[in-house]
Amino acid sequence: MIELFQFAPAFGLPNASPFCMKLETYLRMADIEFEIPSAKLQHLQKAPKGKMPYIIDQGKTVSDTSFIIDYLKSTYGDPLDAWLDTTQRATALAFQRLLEENLYWAVLYSRWVEPQGWEQTRGAFFGGLPAPLKWFVPTIARRGIIKELHGQGMGRHSLAEIHAIGKRDISALADFMADKPYIMGGQPCSLDACAYAFIANLLWAPVESELKDHAQKYPQLLAYCERMRDRYYPA
Repeated sequence: MIELFQFAPAFGLPNASPFCMKLETYLRMADIEFEIPSAKLQHLQKAPKGKMPYIIDQGKTVSDTSFIIDYLKSTYGDPLDAWLDTTQRATALAFQRLLEENLYWAVLYSRWVEPQGWEQTRGAFFGGLPAPLKWFVPTIARRGIIKELHGQGMGRHSLAEIHAIGKRDISALADFMADKPYIMGGQPCSLDACAYAFIANLLWAPVESELKDHAQKYPQLLAYCERMRDRYYPA
């Protein structure tokens, strides 16, 4: 059985990491059996690329959600995306990039740099660490994230500019979805695993920000998250 290594649930969500939540959601959507070992610091230390999530399947370790999903499709079939035509596949990939390569960094800034967001993030990610780790690990991790934000470019913008970038992405996704039940139409595809993870982490995580306020202006986003939760994470 596939072993899924990821962070422990937080913020009342399956995972506070949208990438971890994306992969777990994909596995549920594709009806692939998996198990999640108890989260331990050693799992992150053993991560092939130094990041969560990753999987071990039949002795093979695969990391990075995009590569993992490609592996899962080639190994277990592609039950979610077979109905998409080439134009739809291109559109889905573009929205995946919008979420993972742009909006992600704006959300990361609101959680790790903005003071109110950092207070919530520190407790969610590091609250369970024993002393003395809890005294210095959060500060080191935050410095690393700030460095990544600067290197990627998002961290070089002003707060108002970062908010404007994130709001534009959120509006684009909401406008494209309109009144469709799923992002690409009447049935779900693999993009929905990504979209649900990112939107739910905006709407339902207890981190107040302008990005969250903006997402709440679109009722179709809330209805979408509720639809995905009820279908793939039934109580």
